[in-house]
Amino acid sequence: MDASTKKVVQYLGEAHASELALVRVLQSQIAMTPRGSYRSALETHLDETRDHAERVEQRLDDLGAGGNPLAAAVTFAETLVGQAFALGKTPFDLLRGSGGEEKVLKNAKDAYSTEALEIATYTAIERLARAVDDDETAELAASIRADEERMLQRILREIPRLTDAVVGADVEGDGSYDVGSTGAAEAVKRTASQARKVPGVARAEGAIKGLVADEEDLAISGYDGLTVTEIVARLDGLSQIDLAKVDVYERRHQDRTGITERIAKLRGDEPWPGYDELTAAEIRAVLDEGDEDRGQRVRVYEREHKNRAGVLRAASRQHSQA
Repeated sequence: MDASTKKVVQYLGEAHASELALVRVLQSQIAMTPRGSYRSALETHLDETRDHAERVEQRLDDLGAGGNPLAAAVTFAETLVGQAFALGKTPFDLLRGSGGEEKVLKNAKDAYSTEALEIATYTAIERLARAVDDDETAELAASIRADEERMLQRILREIPRLTDAVVGADVEGDGSYDVGSTGAAEAVKRTASQARKVPGVARAEGAIKGLVADEEDLAISGYDGLTVTEIVARLDGLSQIDLAKVDVYERRHQDRTGITERIAKLRGDEPWPGYDELTAAEIRAVLDEGDEDRGQRVRVYEREHKNRAGVLRAASRQHSQA
């Protein structure tokens, strides 16, 4: 791969990671937005964004990025970072603002900034591609940029109406909806399986669920009727997702420091992404591969969380054989 192609691949890889991250952000924003013209615009752009990601990925393949280990590794890393950012951002989107109307307006302003960045990205890709005589990439970038420019103008047309809704809700006291009724829980279910493979996203998913959870949704049965001592005693066995869910639920309701402080001590990254979703047998199978560093992470994490004897024995056995 020559220097000009490498540079095009680099820029396309960055764009691809951005498109994948934007898919996640759009999904969360759609879940928070009531039915109407702005939500329709977001749904249309979600379809466009998925299409953009597929087209950019195909162009990367055509340029041989998949056959270049270094380029593939860089693109993969950028994709993970982009997805982690998007999924980690979602709980903050759900918390921001005083009401549903203001959350949607703030998200729309973010969306406007994102579209401007996308336009700049594809303008640079087109310019680069023209300079190195890569007409196919240039035409791809110009086509995608046109979609982004249309969305930018659509958002700008919606912002006055969204602002009027904030005035009605927060100034005149005539609110029309809240975030819990717009489908956020359904959006979480749609994206959970992909999200859990990204480091740190288990906590983000739990935080989202906690924002819309009722008592019966928590992993601790009869939560509202338990004392602080009783709840703390049940926290050790919870996954990162469930800890985050309980944390947000507790802060939304009684906000007892004895519980939130204990959760803060228990929260941490899993030994590897998706660990909490595995059975003890599946974890033992991974430990049999003989990675001592991984075994150490498992020992520490298990003692602080599920404390499963079979897993701890397997991790300790590996340590003794190292």
